[in-house]
Amino acid sequence: MIRVKRGTRGKLRRKRILKLASGYFGTRSRLFKVAKESVQRALCYAYRDRKCRKRNYRKLWIIRINAYVRKHNLNYNTFIFLLKKSNILLNRKTLAYMIIKYPTSIDNLINNIKCT
Repeated sequence: MIRVKRGTRGKLRRKRILKLASGYFGTRSRLFKVAKESVQRALCYAYRDRKCRKRNYRKLWIIRINAYVRKHNLNYNTFIFLLKKSNILLNRKTLAYMIIKYPTSIDNLINNIKCT
């Protein structure tokens, strides 16, 4: 068989992987074979956790809304139902932000939708 030397292409490929692995502990940042496995695993986790982050934030917003609304003798489920019934189009992210920054406006909102 003829020996194939990869030259610059192989060097660039290894350099790219090792650059992604910089900051890893021990040989994971220095040896190509080990670094390649670590980078592949890290990229899989990164892809998976970008999806998880969206779920986790939605859970957090729902928890915050529920905790605040319970002070007004409502629960999360009925609060969201009353919002939709009165055609108030606020998403959970905005509601959770408003609860933290502008609690008086949320109090007014709750009083308004309770009356209707």
